Amino acid sequence: MDTVFINDLRIDTVIGIYDWERQVRQTLSIDLEMAADTSRAAESDDIAFTINYHAVAERVSAFVAESEFLLVERLAEAVVELIRKEFGVAWVRLLLRKPGAVVNARDVGLIIERGERG
Repeated sequence: MDTVFINDLRIDTVIGIYDWERQVRQTLSIDLEMAADTSRAAESDDIAFTINYHAVAERVSAFVAESEFLLVERLAEAVVELIRKEFGVAWVRLLLRKPGAVVNARDVGLIIERGERG
């Protein structure tokens, strides 16, 4: 199985549990890894046989920008659900970073994996 990835997709959104966080947009960084068999795309040179990372990035960016979740955990789960459902991806690994959320740390966040890699 191959992996199609997107690194450091930066998106401004409303996220957080504190009152001040509900009043501002914060920049999140998302890394995605998605399982795919890219052999048919390599043979045919046809994007229809792989994951279109541009389409995924556009859809995830629009979804996250419009969202207003309290927890990064819920946002991460929603993004993975969206990718698996709308793009037919069997396995997704997502790393979500929230820069500046903790003093003296560059960023915090989480990593989740959902589905079967195959």
